[in-house]
Amino acid sequence: MKKAWIFLSLGLAAWILVNNPIVNKYVSSIKQSALPAAKESDPLYQSIIKHASTYEIPPSDAKIDRVWKAIPGYNGLEVDLEASYKNMKKKQVFDEKKLVFIQTKPKVHLDQLPPSPIYKGHPEKPMVSFIINVAWGNEYLSEMLATLKRHHVTASFFLEGNWVKENPDLAKMIVSAGHEVGNHSYSHPDMKRLTAPMAREQIKKTNEIIEAATGAKCVWFAPPSGSYRDETIKVAHEFNMKTVMWTVDTVDWKKPSPEALINRVMSKIDNGSMVLMHPTASTANSLEQLITLIKQRNLKIGTVSDLMNEERIIK
Repeated sequence: MKKAWIFLSLGLAAWILVNNPIVNKYVSSIKQSALPAAKESDPLYQSIIKHASTYEIPPSDAKIDRVWKAIPGYNGLEVDLEASYKNMKKKQVFDEKKLVFIQTKPKVHLDQLPPSPIYKGHPEKPMVSFIINVAWGNEYLSEMLATLKRHHVTASFFLEGNWVKENPDLAKMIVSAGHEVGNHSYSHPDMKRLTAPMAREQIKKTNEIIEAATGAKCVWFAPPSGSYRDETIKVAHEFNMKTVMWTVDTVDWKKPSPEALINRVMSKIDNGSMVLMHPTASTANSLEQLITLIKQRNLKIGTVSDLMNEERIIK
C-alpha cells in the first residue's frame, strides 16, 4: 500500500511538472529557438539570402526636379526571407518565381516637399492618368463615362465650380461612377493675374460647391489653362491641396481628328504621364482606342491619387 502511494505521488508530481505553464513556456522557447537555427543552417535558406540582394530595389524619395518640379516617391522592394523560404521549402530548390517581396517606403514623401506644381508621376511607375477638365461639353460626358466604365478605367475630373453649380447631377454622376474629382477654379480665371485673396476665394468656393453636390473633398487643384504663379501654388497648399498640371496635352479644344489626337498622345506617353483632355467630340471619339493602345504598352490607367501614391506596381 505504501509503495502504491509512493508511485501515485511520483506520477502526480510528474503530471504537475509537465503541465506547469512555466515549464511549458520554457520547453516551447527551446523548440522555437531550435527552429530558426535549423532553418538558417539549411542550404536553401542560405541560397535565398545569397540571391536576395540581386532582386532588391531601393525606394525612391520624393523630390523637386529642375524640370518636372514635384515628383512623388516610389516604394522599393526587398525579399521576405521567411515567406520565400516557406514557399520553396517543400521542393528544397531555389526558385525566383517563388520569391516573396516586401515593399519598402521612401524616406521623403510628396507631402513633405515645399509647395510645387506636379507635372507627372514617378518615372518608374508604369501608370498614367487622364486629367479631364470640365467647364463645358456636357453633351460628350455620358459617352466618355460609358467608355471609361466599359474598360474599367477611373480618371480624375477637374470641375469648374460654376459648372457644378449649374450641373450638380452631372457632377454627382461622375463621382457615382467611381471617378476622382478635383478643383478647376470657380469661374475659369487666369489664376496668374489674381491676388492671393481672389485665388483663395476661387478655390474655397469651388471646394464647397463640389462637396455639397457630390460629397467628395478635393485634394487636387488644376489651374485653368495651366496658368499660375508661385503664390497660386501656396494658396492651394493652404487648403491642403496640391497643384496639378499635365505631361501630355491632347489639345482637343482645337478639334483634332481622332487619329491626330491619338498619334499626339501615343508619341509622348510614358511611365507617370498625366494626359490632359476635355469633354469634346475629339476626345469622346478617340477615348476607346486610346485606352486600348495605352494598355497594350503595359501601362495601367488610374486617378491622379493612384498615380501619386508610392505603391509599387509589381508585374
